[in-house]
Amino acid sequence: MLKKIIANLCFLFLFSLPLFAQGSFDLIRVDTKGKGKNLEILAETAKPLTDRIGYDNQPNFINDQELVFSAADDQGNHDIILYNFSTKNFTNLTKTVDRSEYSPSITDCKQYIAAVVVEPGGAQRLWLYPINLSEPELLYDDIEPVGYYDWYDNKAAMFVLGEPNSLIYARGRGDLVSMDQNIGRSVKRRPKTSEITYLSKEDVQTKPDGVALELRAFDLKTNRKSEIGLGLAGSEDFIWVDKKSILMARGNEIFIRRINENTWSKLAEISLSSHQNISRMAYSEDLEVLILVMERNQ
Repeated sequence: MLKKIIANLCFLFLFSLPLFAQGSFDLIRVDTKGKGKNLEILAETAKPLTDRIGYDNQPNFINDQELVFSAADDQGNHDIILYNFSTKNFTNLTKTVDRSEYSPSITDCKQYIAAVVVEPGGAQRLWLYPINLSEPELLYDDIEPVGYYDWYDNKAAMFVLGEPNSLIYARGRGDLVSMDQNIGRSVKRRPKTSEITYLSKEDVQTKPDGVALELRAFDLKTNRKSEIGLGLAGSEDFIWVDKKSILMARGNEIFIRRINENTWSKLAEISLSSHQNISRMAYSEDLEVLILVMERNQ
């Protein structure tokens, strides 16, 4: 059931996984210059933003100065951490002992930090943490398990794990639009459009560098689904850097593709003796900063 308190404020766009990937990951900061198709990644500036054994992952910018991410403490419990690029300070937004918070991001209405919470009983549901630090609120009580998310029109699109997995959009109470099934873990709204984009696992192509998934878009104004080319072979994570440009990574290399082109172009290779294998990314055009999630070398 949708919480009434946020009915006129915000809903969420979500994506779910069977289990959140664990391991030892850090956030790596890389400076950029240029925009969109002219984006340059200054690989020589790459340096750890976090640097510890443990799980620092799932970064999202919430404004032009702050980033949130999920981090594990010494007991393996996951909390929401905020990093301020101006003060260079880390702050715990949550410090819960009986549950774990994943995939934090700012809601469309800018009033909450949202997170997927693994609750004491094992339920994996979406919660809202007010930016005024008042008590958190459960957004949905009957939709689970859910996971990663983004936004469109203050309403939620959710990837719900099941048989089969489903991607749905919540126009309102009891009004769910079925968007697709059997998708990859990265789901993003295409900037300045009404399209939710994701990688489909229905029609895969095997390439020398790995499996390439089809990139699809679902337009929530027209309810039409379209195909916008193949993702980068060997990768399941992508981000938009503008309306027409997509970034993906494989190994230590970062690639870009314009949606009206068929080929991926290499932008940079990140060489760090301490880390390897880029997965998730977050980008701030205002700060000219790209944040990479990379695995620690053990």
